[in-house]
Amino acid sequence: MRRISILLLAFFVCFVLAASSQARPQWKHKIMTFDVPGAGAAAGEGTYANGINPAGEITGFYVDSNNVYHSFLRSRGGDITTFDPPGVGSGPWQGSGGWAINAEGVITGDFVDSNCVEHGFLRTPDGDFTTFEAPGAGNTPGTCTPMGYFQGTTPSNINAAGVTFGWDMDTNYVFHGFLRAPDGTFTIIDAPGAGTGAYQGTLAPTETALNPAGAVTGPYADASNATHGYLRAQNGTIITFDVPGASQGTMPWGINAASATTGQYNDANGVSHGFLRSPHGRFTTFDHPKAGTGSGQGTIPVFFLPAWAIGGAYLDAGNVWHGFVRDRNGYFSTFDAPGAGKSAGQGTGCGAFFSVNPAGEITTWSVDKNGVYHGVIRSTGDEQ
Repeated sequence: MRRISILLLAFFVCFVLAASSQARPQWKHKIMTFDVPGAGAAAGEGTYANGINPAGEITGFYVDSNNVYHSFLRSRGGDITTFDPPGVGSGPWQGSGGWAINAEGVITGDFVDSNCVEHGFLRTPDGDFTTFEAPGAGNTPGTCTPMGYFQGTTPSNINAAGVTFGWDMDTNYVFHGFLRAPDGTFTIIDAPGAGTGAYQGTLAPTETALNPAGAVTGPYADASNATHGYLRAQNGTIITFDVPGASQGTMPWGINAASATTGQYNDANGVSHGFLRSPHGRFTTFDHPKAGTGSGQGTIPVFFLPAWAIGGAYLDAGNVWHGFVRDRNGYFSTFDAPGAGKSAGQGTGCGAFFSVNPAGEITTWSVDKNGVYHGVIRSTGDEQ
């Protein structure tokens, strides 16, 4: 899996318990998987569903049998359109990926060219493309590998106003966040205290880290490679924070309309725990009751649902991934996609990449017993 966001998660996830984290009877919901025609069927290949909009349209990418990446748009009815922006490379570990789609049907994502440099794109509902580079983004040719970091520009979020949020990697391999306005104007985001060494700097999580007003959140790595959280308000004010008990890092992944944030922190043993930070800075920490307690295991919240519910994934004691939803009272519901594998590294919500729309429809990935990826859709409905 080459997409740089997955590598960033692996880099920053080293993978106060909540008082009432017991489970209750499972909420009713529908869950299905889908595959893009042309997706490969070997381990690491398949369909990756990334973003969902209010209309139920989904974007993402698929990996073909030659390990080339391609973007797709899936309608609510299941019709699939595949596409690649101009300038995309066609070799192994090159290609394109849609990351987010807004209410207007505008898709943003990234593509890797034949020199293994990353670029950003926008695609309108009519199929017109705009490609762009963040100021200061590196363009040094590299070597395309499934586990490489590429210089360039990666937009990963878009809101209804057409503002995109993402990151770039400069020529020194330092990360910087950015906001791009609909008119093409960029604002570079560097969290106070962010490091300036290779693979340090300010990150932009995928799909769930930009709210309707333009506030954003994410992790940053300091000069000692320790990770911390930041929140940038719509007026440009940046605050940084650490969850109490975060011995090995704080990593916010999602933000809601009120600028509350959710994400994970890692304790001294490398176990991940969930947190909710209120708009006023108050922390609530929690764990899924079935999350593993070994190093690299635990609970990884990623997004907000209506009524202040929170969703994400957890890794159990066998290192299998499962999706979850936690309501505002602290009760959990677990979901697993049909056909999801049950061995280490397999399951539902693998890598903790999710998107959600205002109706509470969730999209993510699953990995089957053969290591093949499939798109996942979890419908709305929380009736008992």
